[in-house]
Amino acid sequence: MRKIPISLAVLLALMAPALAATESKAPPADLQTLEELPPPAISNEENADEPQITIIKKDGETIEEYRIAGQLYMMKITPAHGVPYYLHKEDQDGGWINNGPVPPLSIPKWTLFRF
Repeated sequence: MRKIPISLAVLLALMAPALAATESKAPPADLQTLEELPPPAISNEENADEPQITIIKKDGETIEEYRIAGQLYMMKITPAHGVPYYLHKEDQDGGWINNGPVPPLSIPKWTLFRF
């Protein structure tokens, strides 16, 4: 029976500093307000993050071109008779890589930030 009141007293003793800190705390005297920031720019395009796909058909062959921000980064080629395959760029300046049955080692190179 004494364990409950003792543990309650220990709990209250540990919580006392936290409760005192949450009570009315005056802001520092040298507090400066930050300037107003404009809201983030929202693209007018619908689904701007999705790639644009252009489908070209000629002589029974289908070529699907995938673009983001107007830059071609991948193509899916479906021959008239055969298995579809993909060509993609490893980076912006690199050549095209064929992802056939045994794809080559491709290290991800994503653009996270542009300055």
